[in-house]
Amino acid sequence: MPLTIGDSAPDFTLTDQFGQQVSLSDFRGNKAVLILFYPFAFSGVCTGEMGELRQRLAEFVTFDHEVLGISCDPVYALRVFADRDGINLPLLSDFWPHGEATRSYDVFDERRGCPRRSSFVVDAEGRLTWAVHQPTSQGRNLDEHLRQLRAAVAD
Repeated sequence: MPLTIGDSAPDFTLTDQFGQQVSLSDFRGNKAVLILFYPFAFSGVCTGEMGELRQRLAEFVTFDHEVLGISCDPVYALRVFADRDGINLPLLSDFWPHGEATRSYDVFDERRGCPRRSSFVVDAEGRLTWAVHQPTSQGRNLDEHLRQLRAAVAD
């Protein structure tokens, strides 16, 4: 069943590029979270998005909000991707069980075996406040993402 704004965000625990477990519920009561599902590490659009986000990271990661990137790439690939491109945000692996967290947000592309390019803002209470789904070939509008993330904190 598709998620709607105001729903409780499905919790997940995934491993980041450093082998650390990260749960969405870790942020409940403290921070709003921007969740960025992206198809593949090292692909052109994803590399460009993460590079742009890296340059603006201080705007996105604050005392009030956090950013989590999720793909179905293995942890080891995410580590090389982060190291190569200087990505300093949690890149979470939904590799196994393959796409389980991605499916819980209804953004898993069964044909390609990867997440769709989708974004969700979750407020500090764990509710979905915004979602957008981009074509795989189109990068995200980070200005709008930042505006929506800040709005989740202001509410």
